[in-house]
Amino acid sequence: RVRKLRMLRMREWWLLVGLICVPLMAVYLHIPPPALSPALQKWYNSGESFNFKGSNIFYRDSLGAVGSSDVVVLLHGFPTSSYDWNKIWSALNQRFHRVVALDFLGFGFSDKPRGHRYSVFEQASVVEALLAHLGLGGQRVNLLAHDYGDTVALELLYRSDQNRTGHLTINSLCLSNGGDVTCLLLFVLKVLKDVGLLSPVLTRLTNYMMFSRSVGQVFGPYTQPTDEEFWDMWTSLRFNDGNLVMDSVLQFLNQRAKHRDRWVGALTSTLVPLHMIYGPLDPVNPHPDFLLRYKYLVQRSTVTLLDKHVGHYPQLEDPLGFLNAYYGFINSF
Repeated sequence: RVRKLRMLRMREWWLLVGLICVPLMAVYLHIPPPALSPALQKWYNSGESFNFKGSNIFYRDSLGAVGSSDVVVLLHGFPTSSYDWNKIWSALNQRFHRVVALDFLGFGFSDKPRGHRYSVFEQASVVEALLAHLGLGGQRVNLLAHDYGDTVALELLYRSDQNRTGHLTINSLCLSNGGDVTCLLLFVLKVLKDVGLLSPVLTRLTNYMMFSRSVGQVFGPYTQPTDEEFWDMWTSLRFNDGNLVMDSVLQFLNQRAKHRDRWVGALTSTLVPLHMIYGPLDPVNPHPDFLLRYKYLVQRSTVTLLDKHVGHYPQLEDPLGFLNAYYGFINSF
């Protein structure tokens, strides 16, 4: 009888816990996205959007240096957005006639359709469509890429060089801190691409504290984002419920493995001027193994090794060093 009474009380206790936790969880899972900071709002207001197969793609297009005809196209990384380039945007406008950046489908201020089959191939087509929309389809462009954007750039390079079906003429390609593996940001993110039905739950449970702690791990200890910068990254991710499509976007990891020969082959065989800007304190692409492998595979490429304290986001951690490296490359041919 005592045992039955204990079991009854235990059931009542769990029922009480459920009655309290379920509503709280329901509220948490439907927290609206945070408001844009003044800086992020200014970036958003300075941009436009165009339609790609029914989805709105956010982009910025600035007219810069007078007397120059050079165009640079900026391709951002995962899981962030075109705002990654904000610290070097003004400086690039002083060197280039046109500076173009976009948020890939599923990122930043672009649409983030759920249930969509995101792919690197589609993102490359988004870039081609944007440049056609801007009247730059027939002009030689310089690609400046980071992380996820590196892979998109390699698909564009393949289409231009190998397949001869590309709609871009690539004048130069500069990569930064992108390799065969990426996004060691968070255990949840690493398994999202393979957990099937659990992924919608896990993406909803991702919060700011988890996100900022994980992103901070890929920055150097002396080059950490400020609280405001962390919040801007999180806000752009949450915009249009982007946290709910991370598992779908992460399928690019499988695509990298499957199409490695296609993209590495394009990189090793191209005659387009190549450069790599590398922050060595990068847990995603560890030094020196990553750089030694890159130099072995891509012998035509030049390389800039940044300060030893710079990690996976060199354009944010050392914008001046990044710019000097890029200008040195662009002015070398």
